[in-house]
Amino acid sequence: MQKKCVLGVLTNKGKVLLIFSCLVFAFSACKKIKENTKETAKPNIVWILLEDWSPDLSCYGTKGIHTPFTDQLAAEGVRYTNAFCTAPVCSTSRSAMITGYHQNYIGAQMHRTAKEDKKPLPQGIFPIPVLLQKAGYHTALMKSNKTDTNFRDALGFQSDDWDNRKDNQPFFAQITLTGTHRRWRRDTDNPIPIDSVELPPYYVDSPFARRDWANGLEQMQLCDKEVGEILQRLQDENLTENTLVILIGDNGRCHIRGKQFLYDPGIQVPLIMRWPAKIKKGSVKKELVQTLDITATILDVAGIKPARPLHGTSLLDQNRKERSYIYAARDRMGKTHDAMRTIRSKKYKLIHNLMPERAWLQYSGYKEDNYPILAEMSVLYLEGKLNADQAKFFAPTKPEYELYDIQKDPYELQNLADDKGYADIKTQLLTDLELWRKEIKDEGVTEEFRNGGLSANYPTRTLEEWRARYNAWKSYVNRAPDDPGTHPFSTTEQ
Repeated sequence: MQKKCVLGVLTNKGKVLLIFSCLVFAFSACKKIKENTKETAKPNIVWILLEDWSPDLSCYGTKGIHTPFTDQLAAEGVRYTNAFCTAPVCSTSRSAMITGYHQNYIGAQMHRTAKEDKKPLPQGIFPIPVLLQKAGYHTALMKSNKTDTNFRDALGFQSDDWDNRKDNQPFFAQITLTGTHRRWRRDTDNPIPIDSVELPPYYVDSPFARRDWANGLEQMQLCDKEVGEILQRLQDENLTENTLVILIGDNGRCHIRGKQFLYDPGIQVPLIMRWPAKIKKGSVKKELVQTLDITATILDVAGIKPARPLHGTSLLDQNRKERSYIYAARDRMGKTHDAMRTIRSKKYKLIHNLMPERAWLQYSGYKEDNYPILAEMSVLYLEGKLNADQAKFFAPTKPEYELYDIQKDPYELQNLADDKGYADIKTQLLTDLELWRKEIKDEGVTEEFRNGGLSANYPTRTLEEWRARYNAWKSYVNRAPDDPGTHPFSTTEQ
């Protein structure tokens, strides 16, 4: 009997072969569709923000700390060694990052601007979640609802988790890890011994100072576990391949000479990016980068062109020109009035102190209620026991200009501003700094601002008062890893 090529009359063997062939064809077609979808779909974007954190991670070579999940992220992507924010405190830095423009340009330079004093953004400037929404993204603000911006406009976040997106909708998630903001928890699984850490030379090297420093590193180890949970969730949900993950700090470390100031520990931040589809694994880049470049990168990969040119450029742009300088500015911090501007190349940094008559350590409730080392070093300063480099930051006034050779003097201790051998360098940097200030419409310092705010003087307390605060800190700083401790002071959040 002749066989017919019709399924209903095929032999069992023929049916099996035909069904198998159809399945193979269908599988190949589905695979091709899936591959094409992967290639053409907009990427998801996960932006992890560490609070108050410099590049103090094991992948950056910091001694004593162990951050395996962040190290893994760096090994699977690119790590930048010269990344800087635009301001040394959260609200001004975040205002710049969420829009892509320097905070002075958009009128957001005063830290923690009161609600009634906040102004709308200039015409044509929008927070990036608003732009991403219009481009079809679901925007989520996760883990922490902290945004801290100094303008009136709504930021454009739609929910508190990327799970709330529609089917096949790309998402943008900003995730702030708040632990590294003072107060710090200790790491019971991996406590850090004080003899394994290294302090900068402008700190007194005491067991108390080492313990406070190590406590901060332990808190970062706890945040590293949170990074691991985020990466694992992306893996579990099959999102890793087409998700751009960005990890940065919002400003530098919350220690003396760090946060609130324009030395590198106040403005240098970690920057790690992973996007398996686009970024080469294990890359390390030494080019100068600003956090504004992250904003430009996010909008670039989402296919968005803002109405106004951004102040940053996409790090994934093959035609990107390397920066000659990064710029940063500091203005009011709460009720503490001061103003500084900086320009930094890979080799030199110039800081212009616009209010040199004020002490670096003029009164700030945030610092005095949160920095144990400040209490210890204030006692030693008033007792005349600090060395020359340690004592510099405790002076009653500042020089108008500070010039540092970063390559020779990475801790920024030898001010070359009055050195005739560096006169031409100072002139060039100051000229370029002033051009930048004009570009961002920097209004400088009014007399009202100069004469306002809290006391401009240091010391802010008597020796006896500083001793009392130092003693109050001791049990809290030296607490056991499993002891949450009782913070000795009511703190001012900054």
